[in-house]
Amino acid sequence: MSTNYYQSKESVEGYLKAAADVNSKPLIEKLKGFLPTGSTLLELGSGPGTDWQILNETYNVTGSDNSDEFLNHLKSEYPEGVFLNLDAVTIDTKQKFDGIYSNKVLHHLDDEELEKSIAAQLETLNPNGIVCHSFWKGEGTDMFNGMYVNYHTTSELKQFFEADFEILLLEEYTEFEDNDSLVLIARTK
Repeated sequence: MSTNYYQSKESVEGYLKAAADVNSKPLIEKLKGFLPTGSTLLELGSGPGTDWQILNETYNVTGSDNSDEFLNHLKSEYPEGVFLNLDAVTIDTKQKFDGIYSNKVLHHLDDEELEKSIAAQLETLNPNGIVCHSFWKGEGTDMFNGMYVNYHTTSELKQFFEADFEILLLEEYTEFEDNDSLVLIARTK
């Protein structure tokens, strides 16, 4: 259920303003406990580039987005960066990475698309590859300001990832309201 929300200049500008105060450092600190410094990392859905900038301090990061508007913003803000136009479902790249990171990106996928994305991530990771993904916690789906949101529970995420990944960390955290989010860190089997 991919969304076209991020394709318009107005929506991207609105998102940049809304996300300006989001602090992802605690989430990225969790990743550092599992993915060594200097590793190659693909960020799915780099959006405004806030996480890319933090990740780039520790990792050899390739950013990505499926929005030309966000890619234009990223290339303008971070001319030294490498950014690919990638769909989070297909991840159509020949490059291999030690890790894949996304912050509130995969919740824009319906369950079937998430399964396809996980399969594509497996193909994109080096042996013993690490994934770190965050999701909104809850049940069901919603349209929020024109964006499709697929909420998840810890048990659902286990079902999606356990077949191909060893789950290293799966816990709740707070982004806006108490325990409104989930972070999953896992290693390929």
